[in-house]
Amino acid sequence: MAEILQRDGTWVFDGDALRLTPGRDRNVSLFRRTLGELVVPLGALEGLSFEKGRRSGRLRLRLRNGADPLLLATGGRLTEPHDPYQLAVEPDRHGVAEYVVEEVRAALLLARVPAGPLDRYLLPGPAVPLSVSAGDGTVSFDGERVRLEWNWKTEDAKSAAGARTLALGELAGVEWHPAAGLENGYLRFTVRGAPTEAPPKYDPNAVELWGFKKDPLMALVAAAVQARLPHPAAVASTAAVAVVPPVPRPAADDHDALLRRLRELGELHRAGVLTEDEFTLAKRAVLRRL
Repeated sequence: MAEILQRDGTWVFDGDALRLTPGRDRNVSLFRRTLGELVVPLGALEGLSFEKGRRSGRLRLRLRNGADPLLLATGGRLTEPHDPYQLAVEPDRHGVAEYVVEEVRAALLLARVPAGPLDRYLLPGPAVPLSVSAGDGTVSFDGERVRLEWNWKTEDAKSAAGARTLALGELAGVEWHPAAGLENGYLRFTVRGAPTEAPPKYDPNAVELWGFKKDPLMALVAAAVQARLPHPAAVASTAAVAVVPPVPRPAADDHDALLRRLRELGELHRAGVLTEDEFTLAKRAVLRRL
């Protein structure tokens, strides 16, 4: 077992998973304290690195694309000090940090964990029910329904219809953006069949965020909803397979027809309609007929 204890938090690796516990120091962000402990299975890891600094170092954990609904919903826009996959390391613990990195790297090699993307979540997302108030509204999620309620700062055009409830089955996606510079942030829910180009200030399916302390907590709602929606990679794979017509079964195993089918698949692959994996699977199906 490899373990590093810091004021910023504690990371423990037991060979099967990396347990990330936020510290209790006053400098640990409200978001990380609210998110709580994360258990990251070995299969979700892509790598771990350590960066030395004059005053302190930093451990940085990299997850495989698609493993974590939090990273997917926030698009990697959770930065330090809110990023739960970073740990500040004090100068006298640099050697311990390097040891943890080596242990994780060795386990990844031994288990032959691939570095490619995933089509299912390996982390569960935040627990529900949860409710967060920030910006121009309050968002609550019980695992089945999202409820948006407005406050006195909400634009009249958005608040006129009152509180809004969206069933999970109505949602096509969710996205969280932090405020940056002069641009406000938002938490937006995309409703199936009802796309909108309205700014979050006027969008009844969005909460506008102004860069205050509780804004990152809205990312918890985004992650909890994302975890319960179909995984985007699985949806894309299903759609792509549906686009590819089935391999015809020619009479007497007509080799010319099968060869034509191989050429068609190659053209679809070169055109970007089929991914590398989809092309490989379809090609194998044809070759089995030859």
